[in-house]
Amino acid sequence: MKAVILAGGRGRRLAPFTVAFPKPLVPVGDHAVLELLVRSLARSGIREVTFAVDHLAELIMAYVEGHPGLRGLCAYRFARDERPSGTAGPLRMIPGLEDTFLVCNGDLLTTLDFTALVAHHRGEGAALTVAVHRKAVRLGLGVLDIDPSGSVTRYQEKPQLTYDVSMGVYVYEPRALSRIAPGEYLDFPDLVQRLLQEGERVAAYRTDAYWLDVGNPEDYARAQEDAAAGLGPVASLFPEGR
Repeated sequence: MKAVILAGGRGRRLAPFTVAFPKPLVPVGDHAVLELLVRSLARSGIREVTFAVDHLAELIMAYVEGHPGLRGLCAYRFARDERPSGTAGPLRMIPGLEDTFLVCNGDLLTTLDFTALVAHHRGEGAALTVAVHRKAVRLGLGVLDIDPSGSVTRYQEKPQLTYDVSMGVYVYEPRALSRIAPGEYLDFPDLVQRLLQEGERVAAYRTDAYWLDVGNPEDYARAQEDAAAGLGPVASLFPEGR
């Protein structure tokens, strides 16, 4: 199988670090996030990875091509947008995506079983499958329920809500790309809505695998703590600390 890694974001949430340094190359322990993701994909049998690049593309290209630990794991290609085209638009311009393929955001850490994800996708017969994680979010405000007369019926102080959230890992069928016009700016949520409106099946794959979005400063801090404690993908990929 082939995989596409979306590595063109500007990483504004991690500014100022990402002004001159691409987000996928931020370190977790002794390894860049991008290296950990590529190694995880290769372990699952991926043999060709295309990087959709834009911001500081040359640094990502030089890192991948020059990293001795990545040589031989996969064949690497790079697709650079002439202009930004969102989180789904760049896929339309990548040649060779003629069979089921994986797409991953370049700023995630996970121990997700990619093989099981693809098997689930194929079993569902979906045009697109989204890897999903349960995420607890605490709202730092008092929340009121108010009836039509204006009376308060309930008050919750800083409630914790739980949502099914996208992990930034997807399995595509080529037919999903036909809903993207060449050169169109299209973000992933808009593609999902377009597929649903046209009667295509979009499946969810729920998992409790380790997952962090290192573009989020809080998740990035936790990733460093977990790596030091021997948790997460650093520990699973380098069990002897190498």
